[in-house]
Amino acid sequence: MSFPFPRLTPDEAAALLKDRDMVGFSSFTAAGAPKAVSKAIAARARDEHQAGRPFKIGVITGASTGKSLDGELARAEAVYLRTPFQSDPDMRRAINDGQVEFVDMHLSNVAQAVRTGVFGKINWAIIEACDLGADGSVTLTSSVGVSPTLVNCAERVIIEINRTHPVELRGIHDLYEPGDLPHRQPVPILRASDRIGQPVLRIAPGKIAGVVESRLDDEVSPFSEVTDVTRRIGANVAEFLAAERRSGRLPAEFLPVQSGVGDVANAVLGAMGEHPDIPTFEMYSEVLQDSVFALMRTGKVRFGSSVAITATKAQQMEIYANLDFYRRRIVLRPQEVTNHPEVIRRLGVISINTAIECDVFGNVNSTHVFGRSLMNGIGGSGDFTRNAALSIFTCPSIQKEGKISTIVPLVSHVDHNEHSVNVIVTEQGVADLRGKSPHERARLVTEKCAHPAFRDTLRRYCEASKNGHTPQTLAHAFALHEQFLRTGDMRGAVVG
Repeated sequence: MSFPFPRLTPDEAAALLKDRDMVGFSSFTAAGAPKAVSKAIAARARDEHQAGRPFKIGVITGASTGKSLDGELARAEAVYLRTPFQSDPDMRRAINDGQVEFVDMHLSNVAQAVRTGVFGKINWAIIEACDLGADGSVTLTSSVGVSPTLVNCAERVIIEINRTHPVELRGIHDLYEPGDLPHRQPVPILRASDRIGQPVLRIAPGKIAGVVESRLDDEVSPFSEVTDVTRRIGANVAEFLAAERRSGRLPAEFLPVQSGVGDVANAVLGAMGEHPDIPTFEMYSEVLQDSVFALMRTGKVRFGSSVAITATKAQQMEIYANLDFYRRRIVLRPQEVTNHPEVIRRLGVISINTAIECDVFGNVNSTHVFGRSLMNGIGGSGDFTRNAALSIFTCPSIQKEGKISTIVPLVSHVDHNEHSVNVIVTEQGVADLRGKSPHERARLVTEKCAHPAFRDTLRRYCEASKNGHTPQTLAHAFALHEQFLRTGDMRGAVVG
């Protein structure tokens, strides 16, 4: 592979950055993140700090990344600003300790924020690719994220060619940016399989500062084995959706599905694949993980539109060995398109996301533990929840060996309010909140979703205030949280 661009080592690429530069990285989850250059930037930061010189950068990505990007940079104290999402324990610690300023954003809004200068000048875009043409045409790897916007807005671009990804990925991407306001046109997607953009990024050759070559795997963690709890959550979701279809509230041909990433999401999709009353369906989602590809092979999933292929190494190898099969069934788009409210609403997407905690009225916390400590960020869950035809949140009813109830009187941080959340599912059961008043929702969530160890407590809370439209008692709304902070156990909280 020959390029008419400067060949750089990772260290040479890292040396081009300056302290306080704003840097955009390709990625969406650990998929498609540049790893060799990121590690070199972390090493550069350590060297600069040891020499007594300041060196920190702002980091903009599509979503979370892997340990070679967020983890390495956090441990090197190389970041002063991070947006819009993260999942690395070291980056999370730095954010919660106040060492890194974190801007939590709906993922559909990131590209527009970059284009309109919310984060100031973008000094560098660092993009992972599998192919690069002399004309500056770039074939991305396993994700898109906000890469098109980053390369358009950045002053200079560094391309990391990762040879673990085949050049035959060309054609799997559909790259499209909506026009700038106030002249933006409708996003013309009528089916999950529609293509409206280009297969490659096009970068002015003079903008490319250099090319780094690497051979580093995407750092996608393997999924845990399905447990009894996640299996029951999955079965509850699948049976609820099948019943909705039988009742006619979902069309017989079904609707496209969006699913978050993780063990619960994996179990839910697996259960949907096994349910005889759920027909073949399409995915219109942010990520395609291992369970989706298994369903493609069985024929249960007909097509998947996504930002990223978030697959374990073994699954990624299977995909790359059978690209002719998957090319007809997958398209990767920018998150500005996958998460676009207009498209989600038009297609009638069923959204299925995971909560940290839910309250009895239907409010959902998906980002913060006890209202203050960030876990990951809101990601795209709000984009889909607010605009879905049917929005579902799942979580186990208890955590920490039964010391924490995930069903509480009032969530300690609100990411998705009761007006957007249709259904809550735990291993205990399903609460369909549609068409229910706050009093009805409180009873339903308590009886259907709460763990038996906490039901009496939640009943007492709901009965303590019978006046008003919403039976909320501020004196006891956070009694379970406060009990845990005092004793390390929510059980025994006094709420009435």
